[in-house]
Amino acid sequence: MAEQNIFTREELSRHNGKEEPTVYFAYQGVVYDASGSKLWKTGQHMRRHESGADLTADLSAAPHGADVLERVPRVGTLRPEKEPSEENLPPFLASLLERYPKLRRHPHPMTVHFPLAYTLAIPLFYVLFLATGRAAFEATAFYLIALDIPSTAVGMVTGPYAWWVNYGAKLSFNIKVKMSFSAILMTLLLVLFFWRIGDPRLLFGSSGARTGFLALSFLLPFVVGVLGWIGAKMTFPH
Repeated sequence: MAEQNIFTREELSRHNGKEEPTVYFAYQGVVYDASGSKLWKTGQHMRRHESGADLTADLSAAPHGADVLERVPRVGTLRPEKEPSEENLPPFLASLLERYPKLRRHPHPMTVHFPLAYTLAIPLFYVLFLATGRAAFEATAFYLIALDIPSTAVGMVTGPYAWWVNYGAKLSFNIKVKMSFSAILMTLLLVLFFWRIGDPRLLFGSSGARTGFLALSFLLPFVVGVLGWIGAKMTFPH
C-alpha cells in the first residue's frame, strides 16, 4: 500500500487476489476493498470485471448503480495519471475526457446499435416480400437501407474515436477486421441503395439482376455479424 493510502495504478494492480491476497478496485478515484465479498472471491466479478484495476468506465455500464459501493470499505485513493492511450490527445479532447469520463467508451457502442438493427432487418423484410408478394415489405426494406447508410457512417466515425481513446490507435488484428468489414458493409449498402433507385421495379420481376440484388442483401447479416462478434470480443475479452 502506498504512503497515506494513495495508490498508483501499478500498486493497485497487485491487489488482484493473486499477487496480493487482497482484492481492490478503484471507482472515480476511490480505492475499494472487496476482499470480503463473495462476489469477488476469485478476484473477478461476474467473470468480466478484474480487480486491481480502475473500473470507473465498467461500473458506469453495469446494471446496478454506484450506490452498491456504499457497502464496500474504502482503503484509499487512486493517484491521477493519464492513460497511455491519451498521452497524444489534443488538450481540448483530454480535458473533455477528464471532465466526462463516460465519453471514453460510450459514443461508439451507443451508435452501432442502429446499423446493427437496420442491417439485420433488411433481409428479413425481403424474405417477407418474397413470401407474400406485398410491395409494402419491399418498400420497408428499401427505407431501412436508406436509414442504414447514415447510421453506419456515424458508427464508422465514432469507431476510430473509440480506437484512439481506448486502444491508443494500435492497429491490432481485431481493428483491421472491423475496418475492413465496415468498409464492406458501407459498400454493400450503397450498391443496394443506388441499384434500387435506378430500377424501382427490380424485385417485381424474374431476372438475374433480381437474384443478384437479393444475394447481396442476404450477405448483410454475415458482414454485420462479424462486426458484432469482433466488437463483443474487444469489449468483453474474458
